[in-house]
Amino acid sequence: MSRIGKKPIQIPKGITVTLKEGVVSVKGPKGALEEKVHPDINVEVKDQQIVLSRKSDLAKYRALHGLWRALIQNMINGVNEGFTKKLEIVGVGYRAEMKGTRLNLLLGFSHPILFAPPEGIKIEAPTQTSIVISGIHKQLVGLVAAKIRSFRPPEPYKGKGVKYEGEYIRRKAGKAAATAAK
Repeated sequence: MSRIGKKPIQIPKGITVTLKEGVVSVKGPKGALEEKVHPDINVEVKDQQIVLSRKSDLAKYRALHGLWRALIQNMINGVNEGFTKKLEIVGVGYRAEMKGTRLNLLLGFSHPILFAPPEGIKIEAPTQTSIVISGIHKQLVGLVAAKIRSFRPPEPYKGKGVKYEGEYIRRKAGKAAATAAK
């Protein structure tokens, strides 16, 4: 049995959940999300709770059961509170700033990188070395953060690059001095 899939999802006050032809729609104070549920997963709304059940006890369906329970829970959390990812920029001359709605990144290349966020995502640069990405869709927030990080991932020698806040960068030792070997 899927331990996560068996748990009912509590629907907080101010959130409305509707089911129509295999599509779950969630509306809340921050916005609305909808997702087409896998046909082998049954979704029911009872007494301010969402209960999911599966077609069979095969491993494939157990995995889908837990997955869809987590996805629907993330939809409810997103429209209620939203999701945030924070990035840090490390390196001399590396910085970020907002130019209108676009993020302008100077990451040591010969040209600046202009990044336009997708619809539903808000990007802020409170300081030159930090970026805050927020939105109601958890997967999209993570995808945008990963895309920005991919422009200059942290390197293992000096740790320069774009990293997640609190991410540990495993450092490598540099080359030993040539004069020490003689």
